[in-house]
Amino acid sequence: MNAGAAPILLVSMPQMADPNFARTVVLLCDYTEEGAFGLVVNRPMSEPAWRLVKTEPPVRVDPELRLWMGGPVDPERPWVLMAEAQGPDDEQREICPGVLLSVSHELTLRLLQTPPSSRARVIVGYAGWGPGQLDKELAASAWLTTDVDPRLIFGVPPEEMWEAAIRRLGTDPAALQTSSGASGVH
Repeated sequence: MNAGAAPILLVSMPQMADPNFARTVVLLCDYTEEGAFGLVVNRPMSEPAWRLVKTEPPVRVDPELRLWMGGPVDPERPWVLMAEAQGPDDEQREICPGVLLSVSHELTLRLLQTPPSSRARVIVGYAGWGPGQLDKELAASAWLTTDVDPRLIFGVPPEEMWEAAIRRLGTDPAALQTSSGASGVH
């Protein structure tokens, strides 16, 4: 895959050892010679958002809302991933049709206070790769790649998304090699 190929979805292979990325689907937003930036899109946090969010001034966070873990880098930094435009145009960008990313503080606060929606989510942290790092991981077959599909991101339950993404590639997840050793009877 060449730099500039973003946006694309990265789907971790079953043998992915890094717990930050095991069974993940990553929306790769930027991929240049300087490195890559993406957000894990299938990891809601188990802890309710109201226990984690501390704002000044304080806001009442919806008790049902969960934050999503976008990756291990800068876990305090919020992003808003959404299916349709909300808020000021200069604070959001279209990743691809039907998938927008916002850094709006006001939009983040608004979403924290409203009942959760499958069409918009507050994500904390991100996945980042230095120059050449993602190229090496792709060459080592750590990731499968597929086109971005907003219906997968916003329409499939997060616990089913990894398997659904692999099936969309025409592959049975159970058929993928799960060890790096010699093949044998499974």
